[in-house]
Amino acid sequence: MSATVDVTTWYLEQTSAADLAPARVPGHDAGVGVARAEVPSPEFSRFLYASVGADNTWIDRLPWTYDQWQRFLDRPGVETWVAYERGTPAGFVELDGASEPGSVEISYFGLLPAFRGRGIGGHLLSYGTARAWDLAERREGHPATRRVWLHTCSLDGRHARANYERRGFRVYRTETKQEPRVPPPGPWPGA
Repeated sequence: MSATVDVTTWYLEQTSAADLAPARVPGHDAGVGVARAEVPSPEFSRFLYASVGADNTWIDRLPWTYDQWQRFLDRPGVETWVAYERGTPAGFVELDGASEPGSVEISYFGLLPAFRGRGIGGHLLSYGTARAWDLAERREGHPATRRVWLHTCSLDGRHARANYERRGFRVYRTETKQEPRVPPPGPWPGA
């Protein structure tokens, strides 16, 4: 087995709130809701990141310290929106509107494995994208959003890119490069 793997990264964007093509909302009996995690919590954010990314080789933030998580989460324009099914966290979308004025990155998005394939992801992405577009309404002095963007790669879930495109995101750049082959860390990194 090779020590490296070719990884393709697609950068996608919306340049108008009218670009958003919302997914259907899961049925009333599904007990699915989305709420903002209004209190920045490194523990909760790390739980979401590690749990959702465990089988998708999300490893860049695993070495972050508590203080690094706190500094990131305390930045103006950073928000975490969490999908719940009957009170259980099902997934999250993390918005970063702090890096470039007028631009909001969906820095992380995904579902815990047990909640995939049931229509929750499309709804959560729709909801989170709408929150990226109206971020300035919740943040006094924050510039209006002119662009929402994200990136996904060939190591992410097999339906990720298609979900983004169904929600109205368009590819504006593609890169392929060799990266070290790293096994997914599993649900409990370091355990």
